[in-house]
Amino acid sequence: MLRFTSQYGKFFQCLLLGLVLLLGNTPRASAAAIAAETGATAFPKPVGSYADDAIPGIGEKLAQRIKSEPFNLIASLIFLCAIVHTFLASRFMAISHRFQHKFEALALDKSPGHASAVTLDKLEFRANLFHFLGEVEAVFGIWLIPLAIAIVFTHGWSAMVLYISGVSFAEPVFVVVIMAIASTRPVLQLAEQCLAKFASLGGGGTSAWWFSILTVGPLLGSLITEPAAITICALLLLRRFYALQPGFTLRYATLGLLFVNISVGGTLTHFAAPPVVMVAHTWNWGFVFMLTHFGWKAVVGILVANTLCFLKFRGEMAALAPLKESAGAAERSIPLQVTLTHLAFIAWTVLVAHYPALVVLGFLFFLAYVQATGRHQQEISLRSPMLVGFFLAALVIHGGCQQWWIAPVLGSLPRWPLMLGSMALTSVNDNAAITFLASLVPNLSDALKYAVVVGAVAGGGLTVIANAPNPAGQSILQSQFGDEGISPLKLFLAALFPTAIMAAAFMLLP
Repeated sequence: MLRFTSQYGKFFQCLLLGLVLLLGNTPRASAAAIAAETGATAFPKPVGSYADDAIPGIGEKLAQRIKSEPFNLIASLIFLCAIVHTFLASRFMAISHRFQHKFEALALDKSPGHASAVTLDKLEFRANLFHFLGEVEAVFGIWLIPLAIAIVFTHGWSAMVLYISGVSFAEPVFVVVIMAIASTRPVLQLAEQCLAKFASLGGGGTSAWWFSILTVGPLLGSLITEPAAITICALLLLRRFYALQPGFTLRYATLGLLFVNISVGGTLTHFAAPPVVMVAHTWNWGFVFMLTHFGWKAVVGILVANTLCFLKFRGEMAALAPLKESAGAAERSIPLQVTLTHLAFIAWTVLVAHYPALVVLGFLFFLAYVQATGRHQQEISLRSPMLVGFFLAALVIHGGCQQWWIAPVLGSLPRWPLMLGSMALTSVNDNAAITFLASLVPNLSDALKYAVVVGAVAGGGLTVIANAPNPAGQSILQSQFGDEGISPLKLFLAALFPTAIMAAAFMLLP
């Protein structure tokens, strides 16, 4: 029942194995503590060791830290290159497709003088290479290679080994497992049935389905995780809404709502939204805290944004005639005990989220259960979970080398500018990166912690790379936006309105 989709199956299989093997290196102490025990120099240099509190200006303070530790500049330039790479990912993917099409054309050409096996091998390799370079979630992992080389050349092999050994990979492992479990057929079917119940309250028409998918679907992300929620919502929108060929303005407005609502819809709990997962343990944000400080405000924001959008486009929606479903369209029902068992595995994973060995052990039992109940299951694809896990693991490693600048910069901003700055940074980088870097700032006040997470989750729909689940939704709905696919500028403009509403809900409601 377990399969690795796409032609890169062996790579992703090795990637998962690597994540699992990282469990053996789950640290019992920080890198600084390990260095103290072994007598080695702490790497990266602890923020408190700069002793530059007397320097008033941010620019002067950062310049002094670069002078004290030149590697700071190298690490941040590598991090900047990774961010720039994310914007070039679509171009790399387009190059990959050109090589792939050329390879397929030459492979079918059997005329005299056709391409040699060596030429075909080169084309296939280039297609695969540029495809890998175009995977947004793989970008930060790719740039770990120059980072590791830089650490070795500037501080030695032992510093690199101690640094990696001191990093906790609990969150990446948790995300891989929870996404895999949440994307199974029993969980997805239960979620779709819940959405159908809500849609029936509005008559079951196109508008009712649209409102139900964009309201209840994102909120389900707080239970089944955001990647699973966006998968369900995108598939249902494709079948119930986009198949009816609405106008492009409405298509983009719906896509903007989907991305923004998914980003904030996972904030009812502390384990579903990647930007929250990255800070929940460090800041002691549990379920009750998230529900009372973020969750209910997210519900209000989603309802307001969806209602205003619906009122603007209600005439066009009313003109969309729903498609008739075939008699055999209904899926085979799944026994209640199978669904409940899947939910129990999700609950176990959340309960032991900070103990990777127990997370993986539970996942192994889950795979055995899936095999035993194969008649009610579908093949489990680990490609998306592993890519997201790979991204988060690489992000944690990169982030540890960015403390030198992120602490004084974020620590110097007041509440509203910090929220807006976090939102702006989120639009050009994954929001989990922003919150993780904020978690590295020492003595950050509760108000500033709240502001930086608000900016990260509210801005998670502005671009495809702003929130880790967005690429999944894009891949499902890409075909509905013409031959050129989803326009980044049009998506940004469409998402601005719901983004402003979410930010206002979080910052202005008591």
